[in-house]
Amino acid sequence: MEKTVRLTYTGITETIGGRKNGVSDGMLDIRLSNAAPIRTGTNPEHLVAAAWSTSFASSLAQVARETGVKVSGKIKIHAEVDLFSEGNSLFFEVRFTIDLHCIEHDVALSLIQKAQSICPFAKATRGNVDVTFLLA
Repeated sequence: MEKTVRLTYTGITETIGGRKNGVSDGMLDIRLSNAAPIRTGTNPEHLVAAAWSTSFASSLAQVARETGVKVSGKIKIHAEVDLFSEGNSLFFEVRFTIDLHCIEHDVALSLIQKAQSICPFAKATRGNVDVTFLLA
């Protein structure tokens, strides 16, 4: 059976000045700052952690529904994005600690693996970003 690809949504923002200014789209208005212990705003890594963990939680919920696994309560994900420098280059690594509310360990791992295959962020970064998934 042939699948039809359709555009679901387009996210649009305007960034002015990189890390030292901000991002806006009319509804979203975020002040940015460098990734440092003392910040005056958020930073791209913080936004990646928020966006990716939100997308992954939705993917986990979808996989659970499709496989008939009942998740009691809300899926909770603690996301950490570490920014590294190597010479003049920057890269990040990601850690997710996932709380799936008393789902059997093997079942939870299976859901995580399946969610990785449908999550847009996981698909976009596969092979480019080191990602660790832990169960809470």
